[in-house]
Amino acid sequence: MTVGVRQRAGDSGFVAPLGAVVPGGHWLVQGDGTRSRLPVRRWHGAAEPAVDAVVARCGGPTIDLGCGPGRVTAALARAGVTALGVDVSAQAVASTRSRGVVATHQDLFDRLPGEGRWAHAVLLDGNIGIGGDPVALLRRCRALIHHRGSVLVELEPPGVGVWRGQAYVAAVARRGRPRPGPVFQWARLDVVAVRDTAADSGLTVGDLFSIDGRWFGELRP
Repeated sequence: MTVGVRQRAGDSGFVAPLGAVVPGGHWLVQGDGTRSRLPVRRWHGAAEPAVDAVVARCGGPTIDLGCGPGRVTAALARAGVTALGVDVSAQAVASTRSRGVVATHQDLFDRLPGEGRWAHAVLLDGNIGIGGDPVALLRRCRALIHHRGSVLVELEPPGVGVWRGQAYVAAVARRGRPRPGPVFQWARLDVVAVRDTAADSGLTVGDLFSIDGRWFGELRP
């Protein structure tokens, strides 16, 4: 797969956790051996305080990239914000629509509605990793928003820097071995490295903030 050009192949690895919760959980396994449990129950639940804080920064039409089951898109709509969820998983889009909000089944690197006119683009829950190239992804976000808009992105705490490589999602049943899914390109980006990455993308870091132990940044053209 060509890193940073297409999201579609990489995101297919998240089909299983977007569909259901399993007893032993879903784990993201990086090519370097690092394992982290995915907060799948949170994705399928209602918006938590951290999401509400991000939504409060959205003062105009907002596109939720990699919307998953739709809790962020729904929170935006409840706040009176025009919102569109985007995901390559048909199951995720169906879940988002079941919450009574609008979502489109598309690759975020394809032509999307409202190109260049969105007030905000949102990348939460590790979605900065989509495609395995944060610079290419943020450049895509820059093309989606207008000149006074912003990109709201969830980041890793200090220490990770920038990691890019292969990963897969493993589902763990209550009694059984992990079931690895397809390998895809992924990335991680922390609150320190985001400044250089944003600059390479034509963006600047307007603000960094932490809520409940999670880190977020607001990037502007």
